[in-house]
Amino acid sequence: QTRTMSYLQRLRTQNIIQMKQIIFLLSLGIFASCQNTNSELVIEQLNQNLDQWHLDASEANFDSYFGFIAEDGIFIGTDVSERWSKEEFAEFSKPYFDRGQAWSFTKKERIVRLNKRKDMAWFDEVLDTWMGDCRSTGVLSLKDGEWKLDHYQLSVTIDNELMPQFLEITKSTSNE
Repeated sequence: QTRTMSYLQRLRTQNIIQMKQIIFLLSLGIFASCQNTNSELVIEQLNQNLDQWHLDASEANFDSYFGFIAEDGIFIGTDVSERWSKEEFAEFSKPYFDRGQAWSFTKKERIVRLNKRKDMAWFDEVLDTWMGDCRSTGVLSLKDGEWKLDHYQLSVTIDNELMPQFLEITKSTSNE
């Protein structure tokens, strides 16, 4: 009977260890899936923020548009001379917003990525604009619980086949 009790105690101890291992692995799996869901939710929120930012320009919501840009944010436009601080870009853009519509950019595609701490993100997107398809890239960071745009660069795209003609045009304008 003592042997049977000893065997049952060992069996019980092994079962407890196995149960703890199973609980640990299940907890780890649930935690990992919550982390993935959290990342997906953050990316979804950032997509909505960027869509709203573009909409704010088309609806001339000056305060909302520039409120999304970080105080030390940088906007790089399509012209080589266009590297603006938030303040400079706001000053340049104000007359366009005052007319009731600044510009209208609509997302065609966008990829957003997060760092591991989920306090910084970067994106690239293709936009439908009055200039045709444009590509933009940007960096966002979480500041005091709010996502802000730290850096944005807008580029006009050129089909590779048209590059020789484009180079001819830019050579002739740079010689003037």
